[in-house]
Amino acid sequence: MKLALYLPNFRDKVTVQELEDLTNLAEELDFDSVWTLDRIVVPESSDRQQLQHSFGMMDGLPKGLPVSSRGEFLQGMTLIPWLAAKTTTVRIGMSIIDTPYRAPGVLAAEIATQDHLSNGRINVGVGSGWMPEEFAAASAAHLFPKRHKHVRETIEIMQGIWTNDVFEYHGEFADFERCGFGAKPVQKPHPPIYFSGLKDPRRSALRIAKYGLAGWIGIQDTPDEIARWRGEIQRELEGQETSRSVDDLDICSMLWFVITDQQTDQSPNGKLTNVMAGTAAQITDNLKRYREAGLTMPLLWPPFQDVPVAKTLDDLKRLKEEIMPEVDAM
Repeated sequence: MKLALYLPNFRDKVTVQELEDLTNLAEELDFDSVWTLDRIVVPESSDRQQLQHSFGMMDGLPKGLPVSSRGEFLQGMTLIPWLAAKTTTVRIGMSIIDTPYRAPGVLAAEIATQDHLSNGRINVGVGSGWMPEEFAAASAAHLFPKRHKHVRETIEIMQGIWTNDVFEYHGEFADFERCGFGAKPVQKPHPPIYFSGLKDPRRSALRIAKYGLAGWIGIQDTPDEIARWRGEIQRELEGQETSRSVDDLDICSMLWFVITDQQTDQSPNGKLTNVMAGTAAQITDNLKRYREAGLTMPLLWPPFQDVPVAKTLDDLKRLKEEIMPEVDAM
């Protein structure tokens, strides 16, 4: 099981120094990767719990974000080249890039440059987005009904640009003649691409199979949900013309993480279940269950509030030094 850190750039208040401290520790502890969060805006309607959809369009979650519209959060994409300059070994990504907010060709060219800045350490997470209010703020409201198709075209354009000297594309969202886009990525044939699907295993499996993607990223999935997703993705892969199996993929989930002094309620509560928020013993037991279920990389996500970065730094050390040896010994 690899470990990844989901940096808390999306908070009411976070400093660059705090993000640097967390990243430095992740690299010191030999984490596989650090990831940023893609959040363009927080609508004021979110403060009143009046978004058009619940968080992530997921059942049981509120129609509001855990960060205020007046919060001083930092943009995830802008942090990527900074992280490349600040690190030497840990991999870097954003989970996930909402592709409709960005022109596919521009995104592909910029990621190729980022791969050079990091000497071949970029991961690429892609998804469709879920918040109409954010689409409007990103001047992409017209793309919301077709956002899933936009992801498909973006993947095709990125892979085409990254693997051809010159490339042309004629689709619904991009239409251009043969062009060169500059330097190709350091990683060959291109940086690994992860698909984030939260509701439809078949859609995720089709994307992974068709485009040869590196893995899948979920959010707040329990071990039972991980096992279900793996099973459904495997069934879909078996129906495609591919020799790949789910064992060839990174199966990841973004999980809120904090070590508590007192036991937390671990009873099933949908996406609000405290699977990685609990005592060291509870987290150890849950990581063992995750490993058995087939989770290959938890993206550890510090809580949005009430947990200072100093506490998260200590928790990450305890996880690596005390908990993971027990999990690895199972």
